[in-house]
Amino acid sequence: MNKTTLIGTIASLGIVFGIASGKAVAQTSHETHSSPTVQTNQFQRIDQPLGNKIAVTLGGLGLIGLELWWFLLSKPKSQKAVATNENIQEVTVTVDGGYDPSRIVVQAGKLVRLKFARTDPSSCLEQVLIPDFHIAADLPLNQVTTVEFTPKQPGEYIFTCGMNMFRGAIAVKAADATEETASTQLSFS
Repeated sequence: MNKTTLIGTIASLGIVFGIASGKAVAQTSHETHSSPTVQTNQFQRIDQPLGNKIAVTLGGLGLIGLELWWFLLSKPKSQKAVATNENIQEVTVTVDGGYDPSRIVVQAGKLVRLKFARTDPSSCLEQVLIPDFHIAADLPLNQVTTVEFTPKQPGEYIFTCGMNMFRGAIAVKAADATEETASTQLSFS
C-alpha cells in the first residue's frame, strides 16, 4: 500500500466513526470549551467623528481620481527624432525609473540612433529590448549606450526593459510627401 492510500483510508475511517458516534468534533457546543467567549448576534457600531468620515471619503475619492488620471488620461512624453548632418534620426533616452521620453517619433526608411543614458541602478533597467528589430542591448550604469536600426514599415514598435516592467514605444511614420516634393523641386532648380 502506498502512503496516499493509507492516509485516505485513515481519514475516511475517522469521518465514519465521527458520524457513527453522532457527535462530530466540529459540532461540540461552546460550553465544553474553557475559553470565555461571548456570542453576539450583531455587529457593534463604532461611532466615528464626522470629520474622520469626510477625510477618509475625500482621500479615497482623491486616490481613485489619481488612478484614473494615471492610467487613462496621462499621455506619455513624446519626442520627435532630430535629423543630424548625416541624415540620421537621433534621440537621447534617459533611463531613470523608466524611459524619458517614452514615445519616440521617427520616419520610415531612415537610420535611427537611440542613445540610452542609464542613471538608475535598478537591475530591471540593465537591458533594453526592441524585439521587432532583434535588439537586446546591455545598459551599463552612468554610461551612454547607442542602438541603431532602420525601420522599414510605418507602425508602433515597443521597447522594454529586460523584465518587461518598463516600456516605451517607437512610432514610425511614413515619409512626408511634402518633404519629398520639396526635395525634388530643389534638385530641379
